[in-house]
Amino acid sequence: MNATGARPATAPPHACHAGVRILGPIEAAGLDGPAVLSGARQRALLAVLAVHAGTVVHQSRLIDALWGWDPPRTAVKTLHSHIARVRQALDACGLPAALHTRHAGYLLDIPALEVDAHLFESKVASARRHLGDSVPEAAARELREGLALWRGDALADGEPTGWAAAEAARLNEVRLCAEEDLWEAELRLGRHRTAVGELERLLVGHPHRERLVGLSMLALYRCGRPAEALDAYRRLRAHLADELGTDPGPDLQRLHTAILREDPALHPATPAVADPPATSELAGHTPASALVGQAAPNAEPVPAELPAPAGHFIGRDEELSALDRLLAQDGPQPRIGFVAGPGGMGKTALAVRWAHTVVPRFPDGQLYVDLGGHDPATALPPTQALAQVLASLGVPAGRIPAELPARAALYRTLLSERRMLVVLDNAAGPDQVLPLVPPTAASLLLVTSRSRPTALAVHHAVHAVALDALDRHAAVALLAQVLGRARVDREPAAAVELAGLCGGMPLALRIAAAKLAARPGRTLAELTAELVDDDRLDELSVPGDSRSVRTVFGSAYRALPAPAARLFRLLGLHPGATFTGHLAAAAADLTLPAARRVLAELVSAHLVGEVAPDRYRCHDLLRLYARECAAADETAAARDETLARIVDWHLAVADAANRLVDPGRDRVRAAPAHPPAQLPFADDPVAALAFLDGERAGMLAVVRHAAEHGHHTAAWQLTYLLTGFFDSRGHWADRVELCRLGVAAAARCGDPGAEGLMRSGLGVALIMTRRFDEALDVLQHALALTRRCGDTRGEGHVHNNIAVANAGLRRHDEAVEAYQQALALHTSIGSALGVALGLNNIGDAYVRMGRAELSLEYLARALPAARELGNARLEAAALSGLGQAHAALGDLDAALDHLRQALAVRRHRGDRRHEADTRNTIGTVHLRGGDHRAALDEFGQALELSREIADRHLEATALANLGRTHLERDDPVAAAGYLRLAQALRSRAPDHFEAACIARDLGELARRGGDPAEARTQWQLAVDLFRKANAPAEAEALADTFA
Repeated sequence: MNATGARPATAPPHACHAGVRILGPIEAAGLDGPAVLSGARQRALLAVLAVHAGTVVHQSRLIDALWGWDPPRTAVKTLHSHIARVRQALDACGLPAALHTRHAGYLLDIPALEVDAHLFESKVASARRHLGDSVPEAAARELREGLALWRGDALADGEPTGWAAAEAARLNEVRLCAEEDLWEAELRLGRHRTAVGELERLLVGHPHRERLVGLSMLALYRCGRPAEALDAYRRLRAHLADELGTDPGPDLQRLHTAILREDPALHPATPAVADPPATSELAGHTPASALVGQAAPNAEPVPAELPAPAGHFIGRDEELSALDRLLAQDGPQPRIGFVAGPGGMGKTALAVRWAHTVVPRFPDGQLYVDLGGHDPATALPPTQALAQVLASLGVPAGRIPAELPARAALYRTLLSERRMLVVLDNAAGPDQVLPLVPPTAASLLLVTSRSRPTALAVHHAVHAVALDALDRHAAVALLAQVLGRARVDREPAAAVELAGLCGGMPLALRIAAAKLAARPGRTLAELTAELVDDDRLDELSVPGDSRSVRTVFGSAYRALPAPAARLFRLLGLHPGATFTGHLAAAAADLTLPAARRVLAELVSAHLVGEVAPDRYRCHDLLRLYARECAAADETAAARDETLARIVDWHLAVADAANRLVDPGRDRVRAAPAHPPAQLPFADDPVAALAFLDGERAGMLAVVRHAAEHGHHTAAWQLTYLLTGFFDSRGHWADRVELCRLGVAAAARCGDPGAEGLMRSGLGVALIMTRRFDEALDVLQHALALTRRCGDTRGEGHVHNNIAVANAGLRRHDEAVEAYQQALALHTSIGSALGVALGLNNIGDAYVRMGRAELSLEYLARALPAARELGNARLEAAALSGLGQAHAALGDLDAALDHLRQALAVRRHRGDRRHEADTRNTIGTVHLRGGDHRAALDEFGQALELSREIADRHLEATALANLGRTHLERDDPVAAAGYLRLAQALRSRAPDHFEAACIARDLGELARRGGDPAEARTQWQLAVDLFRKANAPAEAEALADTFA
């Protein structure tokens, strides 16, 4: 028996075995088993993040949750430590990359339904809708499945702070309410004999809970035990009188009276058709007295105009719950719900489904009017809408006033003494809605519209619910609902891709599923292949059904004013998924204020969404439709001009950002034909990088489009101008793709100098992804091209990159030789930047070769040269090199001084990749000096940064460093966890030398743990890897230790 007194049920089919469980002891489990969480605060931390799964939780909120109102001075640092350990535990159990750092907070990136509490509350919400729909069997099933998720008291072993206590109390209350809902459903099904015993057990712990007492009284009466039912009432009434001086509530009093009268309606011959409304229902509960069927004395027919609910409906629990809150609204003002969203998102389905669940609360009827506002040609004038509802309210046609004000006044008069639900579907704007607003809070108005409720909110308080695309899980679930779970499970990857191609739009998903359902032999993959093409909208229609995706979009497009319609179709030509007001202004040749005004109209019409301040997104299917409109309504010359403006805008922005981020990268200076009047960021490298973070995917899309559609010069120039950004952020996979596009575009231009420049950049990208041999092949080709063009500066840069590739292969002599050649070439042409770069690189190479004294000579010349040039990037590199050289010579104080200066410069520039690299180096110096705590702090921050920028190489290095530090601290459990994570990551981001060091440390860990066989296995692996990494000295030294 569980804590609330109910018998445990078998585990439900959707129990979240993988994920986080807080309905009992706090646990997490992944593909590899349960997570190991040491300490109550780590468990509590995981619980807070799980409660807010999918949402960023601010650092201050986590500190409040873990320590309450009096956190220790070290709370921030301790929180970082707990975060690192929880992340390690999640990675180790098979939930990799689940915990992310986001700005000043943290995000547990798992589906909400993989947290047992969310799954439980989802099932409870679903059950209550089933109860409202008078489907108690389904409600009972959902509730039993939800209650079976409980394993004890909520958050049983978390830190007992105010947050944990409050959240546990909330969850336990939801649990008890769910128990009550379950036994209400069972009583509706006539299972009173089973209910009696279970309700008595619940009452042992909660003897004065009125709803439980009422349910128990009804069950006892139905079992032929009326005396016991009346005795239960007397006990509760005596307690309330003694303790509070009050009587039981009116619902329980009515039930008591019905039992005394032996009311036949108390017997469960047939389930109640409609439950009469009651105050307690506002909290989602139905009182026991409401189970008594009562015949309505009103002889006149009550309007019941709601359409039938949609046959297939999934998800939307949050939106349904938001509408539920309308029912609890206080005050005399009208209650107005407003569901807004793009066409095809299921606004009507949501509104009608919710409306059916609340029918019992509006006994005087439900009115439904389709205002037709999705298309100007079908929009219903308010006078006609009022005529329709007045007729529904029983007003003869001859007595309906002619004028709008008189009709509205009569409507308000008729509703003033009634409790009615009014649903206005497809409203175009406030003029259609305002005359139909009920006069009091007794009735409720629910509106659906493709427009935002801004104008209506000027006149009335509006409870707005925004409807957007279904997430991936809900979209696939909708497909399964139509096609059957077995068919979707046979092709899970195709189902996910199909959901993505439909953009999560319910209408598109239902059309696609209907087409598949009509042809059982057709696979999901076959339909998916057809939807990949640009004629996707043709596929998303059903013969004989006028409501295709294109039709829905077309009605919204035709309703737009001419300037908004033009901007919408021109934005369809933009290759990227998101855009800013600046880009919109450039595409349409508008001023920025004018573009923002027109964008506001598109946002209001839900044809464009504003996903962040001045950043907009157009749904994938809407973008296809906008492109169709551009093809139909714009000339070929106008479309070409728009594309040229879009490409020119990206060139100008990339050039301006490049000048700020990497001023030494000056081989290309853009001169677009249509320069923007205003840049979208301040004259600051950090601001430029932050803007490019949002434009990254869009920039890549523009380069692809330019390369594929004849804008070859722009494609390779954009590639060059963006490489500084991609370098600083560590987006190496994107940079490889970008550079390959640039190489192809430059080759098509027939410009060997440009091709040499692009191949040199591709070589760098391949080096950073550890493909050193491929990089050398590409760079040799680049070297030949620069020599053919007489490009001495370019030749010097290629030699420099060849040196970096050789250093990666640990061919240090060849690296120094190539660096010297680069230095000589730059010296010969008087390139101050090339000379400074050469000095720095040679110094760095000598550090790696163990010749620190010689390294200092070069770096001491490189640093002032970089400062004289004002090149902060090169200055930081020289400072970092000096720090490493001093560390190699044993001067740890000087090393830390230089490294901290380098860190400050890189942080100021917003260079997160090099910041992470520098923190790893600083941590290594602390470790060498025996300061383990400082080392762990630096490595921990390096790990968080590397994960933020998704740099696996830096992440593996940070993990290995953390493991090495714990090994030195003689903490074998933590050391093993970090080192094994590092080893696993190195298998996907190979670096033979680093992998060898990790295996060597794991071997030492096994030796200390008394496992010589494992030690030998790891050491032999390390020897083999050292040899592959061209590190024979390290290989032989290690081999000698276990020979």
